[in-house]
Amino acid sequence: MNKKRIIVIGGGIAGMEAATNLAAMGYNVTLLEKNNELGGHLLKWEKLFPTMRLGKDVIDFLDKGIDLAKVNVVTNAEIVDTARTGKIFKVTLSGGNSYESEAVIVATGYDVFDARKKEEYGYGIYDNVITSAELEEMFLSGKPILTSNGKVPKRVGFIHCVGSRDEKIGNVYCSKVCCVTAVKQSIEIKEKIPEADVYCFYMDLRMFGMHFETLYRQAQEKHAVNFIRGRLSEACENIDGSLLVKVEDTLAGRPLRMSVDMLVLMVGMVPSSGTKKIGTMLGLNFGPNGFFKSQDQHTMTTVSNIPGIFFAGCCIAPRTINNVFVDARAAAMMTASYLEGYEIEKRITHI
Repeated sequence: MNKKRIIVIGGGIAGMEAATNLAAMGYNVTLLEKNNELGGHLLKWEKLFPTMRLGKDVIDFLDKGIDLAKVNVVTNAEIVDTARTGKIFKVTLSGGNSYESEAVIVATGYDVFDARKKEEYGYGIYDNVITSAELEEMFLSGKPILTSNGKVPKRVGFIHCVGSRDEKIGNVYCSKVCCVTAVKQSIEIKEKIPEADVYCFYMDLRMFGMHFETLYRQAQEKHAVNFIRGRLSEACENIDGSLLVKVEDTLAGRPLRMSVDMLVLMVGMVPSSGTKKIGTMLGLNFGPNGFFKSQDQHTMTTVSNIPGIFFAGCCIAPRTINNVFVDARAAAMMTASYLEGYEIEKRITHI
């Protein structure tokens, strides 16, 4: 083993992949995860766009990549303090254990937007208003999709951009994955409940990835999902527990009112509580949206303002899974380069 040590903070897919690559290079890697298992949000995701492969396939890939003999994996790791002496970082956990290293990768991920902040949508008020994350957990459970009164929904509505691209709540960025997730989930609803009418209410569809447009066309042509351009202004509950939604149909140029049995809010990504906590402890720079600020958005996306600390994954900005893997591998490469004497800071001064 290389005597140089690296601490990776965060055991989601970014942290797992970064740790795997660094261990393969021979570094002494410690992976700290606050929960009791590795995998992050992907543990609660059944199928992935655009191929509909199972989320557990990706977890299996990562599990096979992490050799516990090479990576010191520490779960239930609550970080309470960090310090730096010269070029050595020290991270202390709640139980009193501490770890030292010559470099740190921060992979603290994201949280999903708290839909209760959009009170007009009725989340936390009406039983049949759920989030996209909760719907995915329903898929993962294998149980039938039912309303709160135990009935199969005949009409399901998907509301895009909940917590993203919204000046009222201060999140003006796009969360990148919500549109295609809505398309994926609407297809799954039609596959599980063929007789259901499914509606997607969107501002505009950002189907930028390879095969995303194909998935969107399949939703329309094969599964008869209805796409309505317009933002939800209000949802209220009918006597029977269904939901009356009020939308401005901006293509037709008229207001629209309809009842649905289930309303799914496509919640975006926000900086995680861990990002805020660890970033403050380490003295890292934050961008205007609360994610970590990279040294340069084009050439140094994984490099922080502190020499020896690097970023991976959604702690920088919303990412798709393939983006996260690229980020993690890049962070591992930059960390290794730094430890081997590559003068990253000198290049930064010339940007």
